[in-house]
Amino acid sequence: MNKLINLNMFKKARIKLTAWYLLIIMSISISFSGFIYKTVTVEFERRLGSIERRLELQEIGLRPPVGQPPYFLQDLEESRKNVLIILFYTNGVILILSALSGYFLAGKTLLPIEKSLEEQKRFVADASHELKTPLTVLQTTIEVSLRDKKLNLTGAKKVIKSNLEETVRLSKLANDLLNLTRYESGNGNFVLKKINIKKLIEETYRKIKPIVSSKNIKVDLSLKNIYLNANKESIEQLITVLMDNAFKFTPKNGSVSVTTKKDNHYVYISVKDTGIGIAPKDIPNIFDRFYRADQSRSKQEINGFGLGLSMARKIVDLHNGAIEVKSNLNKGSIFTVKLPVNL
Repeated sequence: MNKLINLNMFKKARIKLTAWYLLIIMSISISFSGFIYKTVTVEFERRLGSIERRLELQEIGLRPPVGQPPYFLQDLEESRKNVLIILFYTNGVILILSALSGYFLAGKTLLPIEKSLEEQKRFVADASHELKTPLTVLQTTIEVSLRDKKLNLTGAKKVIKSNLEETVRLSKLANDLLNLTRYESGNGNFVLKKINIKKLIEETYRKIKPIVSSKNIKVDLSLKNIYLNANKESIEQLITVLMDNAFKFTPKNGSVSVTTKKDNHYVYISVKDTGIGIAPKDIPNIFDRFYRADQSRSKQEINGFGLGLSMARKIVDLHNGAIEVKSNLNKGSIFTVKLPVNL
């Protein structure tokens, strides 16, 4: 129903824009035609009138019969009618072409707005779906606990712990949504300054190291002292997403490596893992919001909302860079980020 309303709204808006385009184009066309018609008519009248007077003065016997206009004035009248006919058909052609062009231009004008609204609708729908699961878990757990007359302190603590975990998930989802919205809109304090990529990656790894230490993953940081102008907060989040994904999808006793290099204009950051890999059918979609690849091929349960890589791409786009992925199932993946040295 909402989709039908939106379609009708855009159709009406497109028709209105087309009407305005037609009004403008036809006003110009009619004004131009009137000017041409007046100019041509005045010129015909002046020249042919002059010829008629000269002929009358010379009395060469070319005078028209009584009650009929002079020959040349009669020709002028026919020429005037021909001009009107030509202008009429010309304006008809202009009207048709203007209508088609106006409708096309109106569609072009509304296309970004239509895409934005569709994106917003999809975003709200996806966010609502993701929020529903943890909220349902919280509600169910609380309701069951309230009905349990034998609930003791130990049981209550377990319920509180479970609810706390879901609350943390909700908090992370809310923060990710806010960050993604900020990056997509391009608003906010996007301050650029000179940052050391090596230092930033090392700081990021220290923050997430306690989370992944239990998996006994071998980590290799082959980093160079490279500087670039960028937004430190967003680049740190970009690196966090890539490293977190690498550790998350790499099984125990696997390996993750992060390397950096630089040429004259760009900095390259590569994050390689020996994880479960990404299926070829999933690669085109992994940067979409809330997209999560099929986990049936993995024995481990992967937590997340599918927003990380979407944020990563937006951050890279804001820095006029590029991000690409190469992956083989059950062998691992390599994410490579290309960022300009000077934005």
